[in-house]
Amino acid sequence: MKRVLIANRGEIALRAIRACRQLGLESVAVYSTADANSPHAWAADRAICVGPPPSKESYLRGERLLEVARQTGCDTVYPGYGFLSENSEFAEACDAAGLMFVGPTAETISAMGDKVRARQAAASFGIPVVPGSEEGFFRSEEAEACARRIGFPLLLKASAGGGGRGMRVASHAEEFSTVFKQASAEADAAFGNAEVYLERFFPAVRHIEIQVFGDKSGGAVHLWERDCSVQRRHQKLVEESPSPLLNGSIRRDMAEAALALTVGLKYQNAGTVEFIYDPETERFFFIEMNTRIQVEHPVTEMLHGNDLVAEQFRVAQGELLSFSTPVEPDGSSAIEFRINAEDSAHEFRPIPGTLAKWRPPCGPGIRVDTHVYETYRIPPFYDSMLAKLLVSGRSRAQAIERAKWALAQFEVAGVPTTIPFHCKLLEASAFTQGRMHTKWVENEFVTPEGAA
Repeated sequence: MKRVLIANRGEIALRAIRACRQLGLESVAVYSTADANSPHAWAADRAICVGPPPSKESYLRGERLLEVARQTGCDTVYPGYGFLSENSEFAEACDAAGLMFVGPTAETISAMGDKVRARQAAASFGIPVVPGSEEGFFRSEEAEACARRIGFPLLLKASAGGGGRGMRVASHAEEFSTVFKQASAEADAAFGNAEVYLERFFPAVRHIEIQVFGDKSGGAVHLWERDCSVQRRHQKLVEESPSPLLNGSIRRDMAEAALALTVGLKYQNAGTVEFIYDPETERFFFIEMNTRIQVEHPVTEMLHGNDLVAEQFRVAQGELLSFSTPVEPDGSSAIEFRINAEDSAHEFRPIPGTLAKWRPPCGPGIRVDTHVYETYRIPPFYDSMLAKLLVSGRSRAQAIERAKWALAQFEVAGVPTTIPFHCKLLEASAFTQGRMHTKWVENEFVTPEGAA
């Protein structure tokens, strides 16, 4: 590994470029015409424009990215998260072109990318899965019998995707057909695959994910959990570790289940095993595995001191894992707040524009991962995230107080952001007491008019 094509944009592209510098690797960035003034295009050793602003004409053009890799003498491709990071055909094309893909094998990506196959794999290793369909469906008529057998309310999910796209809730049988068609159409638009599968819907559960890592020699570790229960429309807003809810035995059981799947799959590189946890019954269920680095991976880095992106490069080269599973969390806490260009007072509507002011906080236990700067023009074509604000403390209470201070010091002008939402969130007793769940923001924290 000598020269790496960074097949992404924004903050994660910058992070990958820094890791390349740290490891003595050259980097080649790609950018769309909308990102010509993005720092990732300046920071790399070389940058190549790959097309116009729409992702389908730039960052999602796998053949164009491979062409750039060949033209610039790259031997490695780093996909980051989003875009082509979980596209098994792209990973396979990299292999066929003689390029090292920094991630799992194409076979693993394919197996875990199909949510039905992922459920079957988890069950085969003795991991509890949410009651649901054993196959996906393209037509509501085909799915209705299965829906009635599972029971309502039901969660309909895109078989080929994630991130909240193609995901709808059917509360009762009378609305199932309409909701199915909506989920299927959204799945087709987002992933080019209209197949939908069914799961029993739990209205007040926690979303817990376990960070895992595997190397090419069969080594595997977990780095404990992140609690991602603060969401809106299945999109995460706040992530923290450890979960303020899990007790020691549940935490260990969940981590061991995630590790069993990692070992069973002979999984390579960074991944995340995701569960829902029902506090009433103290039961957890596997929902999916993300075969990539996560947006919220810095939470784990803050808590345990690892550099997960640099580790991705090391493992891809065939090195053994440089760390083992850390000791169980002892009270220290790390929390990530997504700073998005969104109007939280109007259902978190994305608002692109120009940053008239951008002055992030700094200080002990504070980290800001970002790709923006004052006068930066936010393009309307991509994700609305501007930065990730991370705080850590010797206790969750200290981390929360540090977060309050950091958010108060965060100066942004020109576009609305989620900073006011986070400030209110930190004053809510349900959050400070760790009693939130995946529908909490929508059901309890958001006002009837839709304003947070």
